[in-house]
Amino acid sequence: MIIKNNTTRLIVILSFLLIFPFVQKQWFNLYLFKANNISFYSILYYLSGIICPILICLISLNNFTDYKFNNYKFNSKRIIKGKPFLFLVAITLIFLSYLIADYFYINFDLIINIFLDGIKFQKLDIFYFNFFIFFICILLIFKKFRLLFKKLILVNFILISFSIWHLQINNINFDDQFYISKYYALDNMNLINVFILTTLEISYFIWSFISYKTNLSDWMIHIPKKGEFTPILKIFIFYFFIIVYYLIFA
Repeated sequence: MIIKNNTTRLIVILSFLLIFPFVQKQWFNLYLFKANNISFYSILYYLSGIICPILICLISLNNFTDYKFNNYKFNSKRIIKGKPFLFLVAITLIFLSYLIADYFYINFDLIINIFLDGIKFQKLDIFYFNFFIFFICILLIFKKFRLLFKKLILVNFILISFSIWHLQINNINFDDQFYISKYYALDNMNLINVFILTTLEISYFIWSFISYKTNLSDWMIHIPKKGEFTPILKIFIFYFFIIVYYLIFA
């Protein structure tokens, strides 16, 4: 029954993601009739840009946040410890912390440039940025802060999505004043936002596996089995449909 309910829920969500952009386009056509005035459809269309990001965050929060892994008896032939484990911890933790700091900075930069245009915003000094990364590294060691950062990442995703939506509705072009412009390999800012979140989701999962329970205090980790990386496949599948949604709506 649980499997059936999960399958039904997944079908409903995926169907919504494929149909909703066409509904938004109809709201946009109605919005154009009174583009210069505030109307029901202008408000509806403006708020519709936040529906999909909120849905993404709710699904991520419920499915890709508090991971549980099987407890295996350590086998000397299937463990990583010592210097290899230190290298794995350092690379994963620093990369995840950098992504989080960079993602928060993107949102801060967007808000300053869009809604506080009169304020002169100086670019973040590299020293303070590195200190912020180091601070995040320390906090991510603790589970409660790891879960907190995951929630903050999702809130950040919603805010960035709304900022991008605001710029698109008001026909404001992205240029070099926005920090997100460094990701200009893509023209679709929504796709950039989703790709960054997807990378964060995968990095967060890997760090959750490495830091699970007593792994850090024992200073060793067992080599994962294939089934333990199933959540990564689920992340790819889920965000593939999110990308399809933004491609349809583009």
